[in-house]
Amino acid sequence: MNLTVVLGALELGGIFAIMSLGLYISYKILNLPDLTVDGSFTLGCAVSAMFTIHSLPYLGLIMSFIAGALAGMITGLLITKIKIMPLLSGILTMTALYSINLRIMGDSPNISLFECTSIFTFFEIFGTYHKCIVIFLLILFICIFLHYFLRTQLGLALRACGDNEDMVRASSIDTDKMKILGLALANGFVAMGGAVFAQHQTYSDISSGTGMMVIGLASIIVGMTFIRKDKIIFQLIAVVVGAVFYRGVLTIALQLGLPSGDLKLLSALLVVIAIALTTLKRRKKKC
Repeated sequence: MNLTVVLGALELGGIFAIMSLGLYISYKILNLPDLTVDGSFTLGCAVSAMFTIHSLPYLGLIMSFIAGALAGMITGLLITKIKIMPLLSGILTMTALYSINLRIMGDSPNISLFECTSIFTFFEIFGTYHKCIVIFLLILFICIFLHYFLRTQLGLALRACGDNEDMVRASSIDTDKMKILGLALANGFVAMGGAVFAQHQTYSDISSGTGMMVIGLASIIVGMTFIRKDKIIFQLIAVVVGAVFYRGVLTIALQLGLPSGDLKLLSALLVVIAIALTTLKRRKKKC
């Protein structure tokens, strides 16, 4: 593999890490299976693309986060107020987002951002590594934010809601608000990942978010198979490491001649293997 291939794997792994850090909030902190992810990732792509076309790429990142947070709030409201099952709530929001995303993109299934100013343009002075620098600076910012936020009183309440909802409710904490907040944050970061992806790839496609749920789960499970620590900072690092490792495996597979159509199958196998290894380790500890 040459330097270009390695950097490409690091860049995409970093983008997946941003998305996976969002999924970490819903999957690990709240213990909720949120299928909104595929839709909110594409939402981030669509919103970012429209702002990038108008030479506002940084504002596109912020607005993508806000749009994703709103999508997460809708899923949260379906779960908490209408009492729809989490899986079904995510599916309903994801389905609705398809039409919304298409409308945002002007009823066009894809938008080209070629030669548009992006968040990477200013950093081109750093040469070949400029995209990696931007992506990993964003990851660093998100990790620092989550590390400190999840240690605040509000963050601790959010974590407790995922661990023991009945106990939190008995402590007079509104668990419904915690779920809505958590899902809003989760999908906000997922959409931000989509925003970076669109500007990195110089296009936005209506199907960009397909399979992102599996990629996010693979990143979290694989990362936490390697780094088994309970502290938040180590878990965040595990998610980032898992995302980069996941993308690295796919890149190596492609370099070895694996057809691109088989990547989804390989993704599913990675998740199965990671879960199997975790289960085996637990059984050994019990023995």
